[in-house]
Amino acid sequence: MSSESDRRQGNAFTVDFLKRLDEIGEPDGAHEADVAGPWAVRPVLYRGGTGFAVLREWESTEVETDSAGGAGRAGDIPYAVFRRREVALLAAAVLPATGRELLFRLDTEPDADGFPVIASVTVSPRRAEPAARSAETLAKTSPAAATPAMARAGAGSTPAAAGHLRDFDEGLAFALHLAAALVRSPVALAWLLEAAGHVALEQAGRILDRRIR
Repeated sequence: MSSESDRRQGNAFTVDFLKRLDEIGEPDGAHEADVAGPWAVRPVLYRGGTGFAVLREWESTEVETDSAGGAGRAGDIPYAVFRRREVALLAAAVLPATGRELLFRLDTEPDADGFPVIASVTVSPRRAEPAARSAETLAKTSPAAATPAMARAGAGSTPAAAGHLRDFDEGLAFALHLAAALVRSPVALAWLLEAAGHVALEQAGRILDRRIR
């Protein structure tokens, strides 16, 4: 899935070689590689004014000139362009997560507790033992608190539900995936914090300081 931008810029692999790979087909994970970045946000001309482009760190929208002073390699086409810088920062933060396997997905079949939210990390039988003991203990001490979901966790079901939603809300499930991906990536988290701005960060710092005391 080599882009036109990739083909124009310098590359250790020849255009013919990349073209033949395109004809073979892309392996699993090609989209993840395409959006992995690392990304940069740079000002560009956009609809008669200034916009902010999201492009790979090694890319440039500038037209390179040859040794004779004429036009050489054309500039790279940004992955996205936005009017406001903070929106471009948000895009740079979440782009890598859009190519990853979902960290959370919503089961289409509800159970007694609602629609299960399934985490991508499966629980091995050995690691499920503490959960089984906890569920069994809770059932003995407080039978009313032992929900069907706890019973399934105690039985060592794989994958275990991370939680349940009352409604089939795929938007929330994907938002959980994005949030989990963001907090796992220092680079993405830095983009997000920069997009938040001074006032939001100042207030968030005060809230965080109070919470961890």
